[in-house]
Amino acid sequence: IADGQRELIESYSVKKRHFIGNTSMDACLSFIMANHARVKPNDVVFDPFVGTGGLLIASAHFGAYVYGTDIDYNTIHGLGKASRKNQKWRGPDENIRANLRQYGLEKYYLDVLVSDSSKPVWRKGMLFDAIITDPPYGIREATRRTGSQKETVKSSERSTENHIFISSSYHLSDIFFDLLKFAAEYLVMGGRLVYWLPIYRPEYTEEIIPQHPCLKLISNCEQMLSSHTSRRLITMEKVKEFKDQDHNSYSLDGQYMPYKGHNSFREKYFSGVTKRIAKEEKDNQK
Repeated sequence: IADGQRELIESYSVKKRHFIGNTSMDACLSFIMANHARVKPNDVVFDPFVGTGGLLIASAHFGAYVYGTDIDYNTIHGLGKASRKNQKWRGPDENIRANLRQYGLEKYYLDVLVSDSSKPVWRKGMLFDAIITDPPYGIREATRRTGSQKETVKSSERSTENHIFISSSYHLSDIFFDLLKFAAEYLVMGGRLVYWLPIYRPEYTEEIIPQHPCLKLISNCEQMLSSHTSRRLITMEKVKEFKDQDHNSYSLDGQYMPYKGHNSFREKYFSGVTKRIAKEEKDNQK
């Protein structure tokens, strides 16, 4: 019926990529997300949890200009321990820009910066044609945001000699509600938000998918992670202009409350792993 582009999966394989992290997005899934967002030439695409920039690469391949933020100073600056096997520390040219340069896409690179997604730094007004992201679930990457001495402090971390920040816990429900608010305010009309939502399958119903009055749910696709957990690829489209009264609408609407049960996703994820190991040990003893 038509020719596909499956060769991109191999040519953009994470195994061959210059700069990777613990949670670098698989090339196939990155291109699927860019397709769901309908990324096209000259779009401006943003990833608020950019990590090592795998989603930026897929978007830049389709001709979009890409931008990202992340709270992790070391990842943004390509510092610290390497994620690649048999490599102890990251090299001087391991960064997101170098990844785009590797694929001949550097001209589409706008910038990345260290920023807390719960506290947007942008001027008011629509900026992005698409927002594509994979927020942390607290499994391989911590869920955190900047805090203050007055808040309940989770930890005090030192990333470099001159860079110190205090981080506090950032519940999964708050991550996704903040993400939807941000998309509703900063997407252009008709722009799309595409993100992964972790799910504890025994408790899943469609009602727990976070909603926003400015965003319409386009698709909801499941990727299995284990017998009891999965993640849903959620695609939403901006269909209504953002007004000031929409800013905190999620906190007033009962439909936003059900996902709060998934703040304990990490505990449920590892409880399933513990039960499976115990069952395997019991079977082996028989």
